[in-house]
Amino acid sequence: MVLNTLSGRFLMLTVVFVMLAEILIFVPSVARFREDYLLLRLERAQIASLALLADEMIDDEVEAELLKNAGVFNVVLRRDEVRQLALSSPLPSEVTDTFDLRDPSAMELIRDAMMRLLDTENKVIRVLGNPVREAGLFIEVTMETGPLRRAMLAYGLNILILSAVISFVTSLLLFWAVRGTLVMPIRRVVRAMQSYARAPEDARTIIKPTSQVLELREAEDALQTMQTELTQALKQKERLAQLGGAVAKISHDLRNTLTVTQLMADRMESSEDPAVKRAAPKLVNSISRAVHLCEGTLAFGKAEEPAPQLSRFNLAQVVHDVIDGERLASGESEVSFSEDVPEGMVLRADPEQLYRVISNLVRNARQAIEATGREGEIAISAREDEANWHITVSDTGPGLPPKAREHLFTPFQGGIRKGGTGLGLAIAAELIRGHGGRLELESTDETGTTFSVRLPKADVSL
Repeated sequence: MVLNTLSGRFLMLTVVFVMLAEILIFVPSVARFREDYLLLRLERAQIASLALLADEMIDDEVEAELLKNAGVFNVVLRRDEVRQLALSSPLPSEVTDTFDLRDPSAMELIRDAMMRLLDTENKVIRVLGNPVREAGLFIEVTMETGPLRRAMLAYGLNILILSAVISFVTSLLLFWAVRGTLVMPIRRVVRAMQSYARAPEDARTIIKPTSQVLELREAEDALQTMQTELTQALKQKERLAQLGGAVAKISHDLRNTLTVTQLMADRMESSEDPAVKRAAPKLVNSISRAVHLCEGTLAFGKAEEPAPQLSRFNLAQVVHDVIDGERLASGESEVSFSEDVPEGMVLRADPEQLYRVISNLVRNARQAIEATGREGEIAISAREDEANWHITVSDTGPGLPPKAREHLFTPFQGGIRKGGTGLGLAIAAELIRGHGGRLELESTDETGTTFSVRLPKADVSL
């Protein structure tokens, strides 16, 4: 519909505002018309009285004709303190109101005019005024209000018709002006956005700023910048996707090759050759790191992490499972584990994904402590408030190196231990974001490191 468009709404608003302005003009105009009408009757009555002054022997028929032409019933002209000239005829009814036009205020004129329009009854009123050319002290007439009201209605109708015509013409001109200066340029921007959305890789669809309106020109410039950057980002993304596919294929084949090599290296450990015995563990460790790198690259490259399957479960049981697994993996190392999780604490999350997150954090902490060759402790604690569940994993390890802090959750850059890929924390952070929460590094220094997981309790409001 037209009213749902910017042009249509602007047209309607213009009509309304112009009509309001005309109404503000209409009221004082009608009041002024009433004043002029009454002053004209006073002037005609003065002329009629002067005719009587010129010839005092005027008969009744001539006197009635003079009063009819003046539109009044009686005329009183006071020329001095003692002498009065008068024309008179029978009144159809008693005088109901008296109006003095010698020094009226604007508000009085507007009030009396509006009251006259609203009063449909034909009454007899008395009107006082100053004679023309100072031909006396004052003049007084009596007259009917019916003709006055009909004249005011006719004048008001003409004003309304003229106002409607002015409103229509003004609105039409403003409509076309706004359409040409605002609506059409906005539509051009919208069409440019739609064209770009259909083919964002095509540089020809990037908008070329042409508007002469400052605000629209700024919008076009901003849109051009955004489209240019987005097109470049899409091209880079496509190249990275192609590169990622190639890396995944290479990693797949390389993993198979390294697996065979790892099996052969395991057999080398049983060799009696002292040199082979010394080299075999280092070779096995290097091949293991290469295999893990390939497997991590393949897992991350698939980008097939499913959406979390939310359910309610006991957090303490998940933490028990993680610690039991890490105790077995630690073997003879001097790493101890502690937990401070309320037994009755129930979370709403994906238990499998949360297990992976906590296990990753605990494993990283254990490996960091084992690398130092010293004793250490890993603590898991949990608490909740009205809005969130909070899980904290802290250790007494050596802390994170500066490079790891800078790219902590960046794949292939935030590796914590030597030979690590940095995928573990990146995947863990991604899993927590899938729950609407956050994985953050709270603190790290030479006395240890603390990670925190925050999971919101509330559902997303749609």
